[in-house]
Amino acid sequence: MRSAKLEIDGAVKAYGDFVALSDCSFSVGRNEIVAILGPSGCGKTTLLWSMAGLHELTSGEIRLDGVPVTGPRPEIGLVFQEANLLPWRDLDANIHFPFEITGKRPDHGLIAHLLDRVGLSGFEGAMPGTLSGGMQQRAAIVRALAQEPQVLLMDEPFGALDAFTREEMNRLVEDIWMEARTTIAFITHSIEEAVFLADRIVVLTGRPGRVSRIHEVDLPRPRTTEIMASREVFDLNAAIKAGITGGHRSGKAA
Repeated sequence: MRSAKLEIDGAVKAYGDFVALSDCSFSVGRNEIVAILGPSGCGKTTLLWSMAGLHELTSGEIRLDGVPVTGPRPEIGLVFQEANLLPWRDLDANIHFPFEITGKRPDHGLIAHLLDRVGLSGFEGAMPGTLSGGMQQRAAIVRALAQEPQVLLMDEPFGALDAFTREEMNRLVEDIWMEARTTIAFITHSIEEAVFLADRIVVLTGRPGRVSRIHEVDLPRPRTTEIMASREVFDLNAAIKAGITGGHRSGKAA
C-alpha cells in the first residue's frame, strides 16, 4: 500500500443551496495513478480544481504531504480539458510562459527531453494554430511537467480527441509515468481509459458527488493490447459500469 501523497478528507463544496460535493474522501498514493469516474454533473471537475487549490471547500480538507492545500501550490500541476495555448506565442514560448510568472529558472535539458518524449522536438517554433489537437495537448502536458510538479492533475484532457489519438495519448502518459513516476489523478468519462491508465479508480455517485466505490486495477505495466483484451479487464469494465449506473441512481435519490 502506497503512502498517501494527496488526501481528500470529507470534502464538501456548495454554491448556496446547490451542493456539488458531499463528504468526499479518498487518497492518492505516492507515485500512484488514480482515475476519477462518475456521471455527468457529479462534481468531478469541482473536486479536481479543489485538489489543485483553485476552489475553496465549504468544509473538509485536502492535504498534500499532510499540509492543507489552501490555494495553488507549485508542487501541483494541472492539465485542463483544453490545451489553453496562447495563440500569439509559439510552442516554446507557451511552455516557458509559467516560468515567466513564477520566476523559476527553467530546466532546458528537461524541456528538450520532454519534447522529444512526446514527439514535439523540432516544433518549438510552431504556432498553436498550426498544431493538431493531439499535438496541442502534448504541449500542455510538457508545459505542466516542465514545472517538475510532485502531483499532476488532469481534467479530462483527451476527451475532445479522436479515438486513435486518444489511445496514443494514453500510451504516452503511461510511458512518461513509468519513467518519472509522478503522482497523477485524472478525470475521465471513459471506463476503458481509466482501466488502462489507473492503479485505482474512484467512482463518484450522481450529484452531490460522494465516493461510491474504489476499484483496484491490479494489472501489469506496460498495459499491452493483449492485457487490455483479457477477460479480467472485460469483467472490471463491466463492474465499474454497473457501479456508475447504480451510483447515479443512489446519488439522485440522496
